[in-house]
Amino acid sequence: MQLKLYPLKFKTIFKDKIWGGQKIKTVLGKDFGSLPNCGETWEISGVEGNISEVAEGHLEGMNLRELIQKFEAALVGEKIYEKFGDEFPLLVKFIDANDDLSIQVHPNDELAKARRSGHGKTEMWYIFQADHGAQLITGFNRKMSKEKFLDYFERGRIMDVLNHEKVFNDDVFYLPAGRVHTIGKGLLLAEIQQTSDTTYRIYDFDRVDDKGNKRELHVEESLDAIDYTYHEHYKTMYQNKLNEPVKLVKSPYFTTNKLECTKDIERDYHYLDSFIIYVCMSGELNIAYDGGSIEVKMGDCVLLPAELKKVTLETTSGFKMLESYIS
Repeated sequence: MQLKLYPLKFKTIFKDKIWGGQKIKTVLGKDFGSLPNCGETWEISGVEGNISEVAEGHLEGMNLRELIQKFEAALVGEKIYEKFGDEFPLLVKFIDANDDLSIQVHPNDELAKARRSGHGKTEMWYIFQADHGAQLITGFNRKMSKEKFLDYFERGRIMDVLNHEKVFNDDVFYLPAGRVHTIGKGLLLAEIQQTSDTTYRIYDFDRVDDKGNKRELHVEESLDAIDYTYHEHYKTMYQNKLNEPVKLVKSPYFTTNKLECTKDIERDYHYLDSFIIYVCMSGELNIAYDGGSIEVKMGDCVLLPAELKKVTLETTSGFKMLESYIS
């Protein structure tokens, strides 16, 4: 029997974090069992030691690397397979910040390669739900240099030079590698990023774990990773439209559109040489493809194989969804 590809859902990988909360369960409806909290879910992951497994259908139990080894370009696309081999290039998460995350930065591809730590980490955030008054940090609030930054850090005044943003539901932030950032308390968001788990922690508010230990900092490593460029605006501005794709991010690493639909919509991907990732932010729908259909609800993430070039997103109640691929 020849195994065929279909839209794939994966088993969620749950991560407890010192700053994690309960919204993964109470808002997204994902049961993280006996964990005291859940700071992150890894929904589609090719990271070593955390490789996603198919949750349903005749490929159930196969992991993402095994799928790529078996189906190659049919799953991910010709150019992507040539470049990445059996490594999946994107990582999709939900993040629940019950407390502020550490001030941190990620290296770009060149620095990560030089330090033998895999790929760089460019990412984007889509704010699923923001508590009243919630904030995050992205970039600087003034012109900056390495020397100036280090001076503020050594004087304990790093927070003075960072850009604080008030955050609301459906806000979008694009964070290229090198941008200093943190997710603030009270935010539940979807994150789409390069496949990398390399983080340089700069400052952690002097917090300690349940054993009284502070988390390790990586200040020295971060200095060459930081992009010290100042920008006037950091939030991604977009105009919402119904029943047609709205481009949120276009980068060398991924493109992400928003689909907010009150009726059925056809998506034709013949022009793309890439897989598609859907992240359902609200509502319900069926993904109808040549060979069947699958049900999708809020919190579901689906990998559409590159060989499935045309689908219909069918709905009676409406839905809001992110659509990501590599172009």
